[in-house]
This record gives sequence, structure tokens and C-alpha cells, in this order.
Amino acid sequence: EKGLRMGTGQCNVKRYNRHLRDLIIAGRAKPSFVVSHELPLEKAPEAYEKFDKRVEGYTKVILHPGT
Repeated sequence: EKGLRMGTGQCNVKRYNRHLRDLIIAGRAKPSFVVSHELPLEKAPEAYEKFDKRVEGYTKVILHPGT
């Protein structure tokens, strides 16, 4: 570890979404690195609880319905 820190927060989505889309299409941005977990929808309550309590490692969770 080199003392790096990743913070999260809200941003003005309308201001940045098209620019980010263009960066993703060009291969210059890879937003998937922030996804920490992919879970079935049934695990949503558990995932939200861990995210709310800021359990280490829960940054962004993708919920998949029907899995």
C-alpha cells in the first residue's frame, strides 16, 4: 500500500455523464473498478446493511434480479 485513498461522494451527474460516457467508449475510463460486490437481488437487505455500516470492502454493490 502506498498511502492511496479512494473517496466517494455525490456529484452533478447531468454535468459529467456524457463526458464519462465518451471516456468509457474510448477506453480511457473503466468505472467497473469501483464495484466491490455483485449479488442476487435477494441479498439486497444484507448488502444495504453492510454498506450503511461502512463494512470494509463494500463500496459499490450491483444487485442482479432473477439470479
